[in-house]
Amino acid sequence: MKTILSSETMDIPDRVNVKVNVKVIVVERPRGMLSCNFKHLNLDFQLIKDDTTGKQKLKVEAWFGACESNAVIRTALSHVENLITGVIKGYHYKMRFVYAHFPINASITNSNKSIEIRNFLGEKKVRKVICLKEFPLPGRRRLKIS
Repeated sequence: MKTILSSETMDIPDRVNVKVNVKVIVVERPRGMLSCNFKHLNLDFQLIKDDTTGKQKLKVEAWFGACESNAVIRTALSHVENLITGVIKGYHYKMRFVYAHFPINASITNSNKSIEIRNFLGEKKVRKVICLKEFPLPGRRRLKIS
């Protein structure tokens, strides 16, 4: 059975600037800017101001949606929450090489701008990964994995 209107709202923190432009959400803060494109979803996004608190809120609506499309509302809000977390706290990823049978050899080349991976899954081809300048590679370190 289809529901005529399903909607959810989320509070936006004061120190974050959110823009909505035709299903493209842009979240800005001095730490950086992140955006997410929701054009593939049948949802409506609106920035509203709460009358009682004066805070900004993001409202997501789904018109004439079935159960699956109504569940997408919460998924979209979770994506926006992750964008807000990303511009406030940031993310830090560490990449590690782990192998079970074929020993992988990796070397940092081109003055810490690229990685060469040898013997990946036993293949003879040398894979080369060029890193962006925002992601510097650390110096050569040996890690013991037990």
